[in-house]
Amino acid sequence: MHVPTLIEKKREGKELTDEEISYLVSGFTHGDIADYQMSAWAMAVFFRGMTPAETQYLTKAMMESGRTLDYPDGTPPRVDKHSTGGIGDKISLVLAPLLACDKVWVPMISGRGLGITGGTLDKLESIPGFNVHIDERRALAQLESIGVFMIGQTADICPADRKLYALRDVTGTVPSQPLIVASIMSKKLAENLDRLVLDVKFGSGAFMKTRKEAKQLAASMTKVGKLMGVKVSHLLSPMDEPLGRAVGNALEVAECVEILQGRGPTDVIDLVLDLAEQVSTASRAKLATWLSDGTAWRKFISLVYAQDGDASSLEKITEIHRPPIIHPLLAQTSGTVKKMDAETIGRVSIFLGGGRQTADDTIDFAVGLSGIKKIGERVEAREPLLFVHARTDQVLASVLPLLEKAIEIA
Repeated sequence: MHVPTLIEKKREGKELTDEEISYLVSGFTHGDIADYQMSAWAMAVFFRGMTPAETQYLTKAMMESGRTLDYPDGTPPRVDKHSTGGIGDKISLVLAPLLACDKVWVPMISGRGLGITGGTLDKLESIPGFNVHIDERRALAQLESIGVFMIGQTADICPADRKLYALRDVTGTVPSQPLIVASIMSKKLAENLDRLVLDVKFGSGAFMKTRKEAKQLAASMTKVGKLMGVKVSHLLSPMDEPLGRAVGNALEVAECVEILQGRGPTDVIDLVLDLAEQVSTASRAKLATWLSDGTAWRKFISLVYAQDGDASSLEKITEIHRPPIIHPLLAQTSGTVKKMDAETIGRVSIFLGGGRQTADDTIDFAVGLSGIKKIGERVEAREPLLFVHARTDQVLASVLPLLEKAIEIA
């Protein structure tokens, strides 16, 4: 096939065939198609879009660019969830062990922080010793023994996605919806799932700023998943304020421990149960019981031990990762919290060192924000609106003005 002709075809808004898309993906992955040609094609997709069939072809080609997980015959249903990312979104750490209490397998391949959103792998690695790089043989044995693993994407799973995303990141084509769909779904479908639930966020702290955009993305991902034989459902969830009351790696792990021990913020608990209901065979009442009676907590302890983590550290994680400065941001007046801007709080977490500003940055597990008031809560003057966990006075001074703009009380 002639690559310039395929670029021109998409530039003119015409539909590419399964074979043409497979040729492009395979050639690019193996180095036979130049970066500048794939960049031009990605930009044509950005402006012209893709049909549902094209998006399915692209997802399949990217999934088939590497290995997919294999399981023995007669295994339980495999289920997972994907979130499009949010501030304080620690759902996976609670949802994965909860689902594993049911008679399903949870082969969860997760990611690191992206932009201002925190990553599941970064949070897990704040647990001393936790290993997110176990091999497939060990991961399968772990599914058979406890029903769950939580690992990172290996080099041989969806290599086309990793290579194409790096190109999109420097060519202004990240926001293309069909490219987003193919990137997300190729990785999740490589897990060889039976059921998948999508948590699609919208609002200031999400990639999709409006409910309409989130609905379109959710519909497209759901359609692709179903075309490829997976039962896919989705929920739309707001991200105008942080999820829960903590943002930051160790701080969010501590909040998950609270939830798994039957306490914790209700917004996180409700979303965990909403998502679990979509892929579990158990009732909501049964799931809630497992969350409150210690069943899911014991499963999480088993998961941590299975992946070399020190489970004895879980209940003291904020003492293990304790920064020199914990500073309360006090309300200047009494009133009701009207705004707690998720996007700004996410950026503050990055500036504190809780995320990456470049790919090579080292994560500081200790920093972040805790005790965050929720929109609609009453506060009194001089009452803490949140606590900033910072490494230095200089960094603290730089983020306080941002936080003051992020919060409104009326």
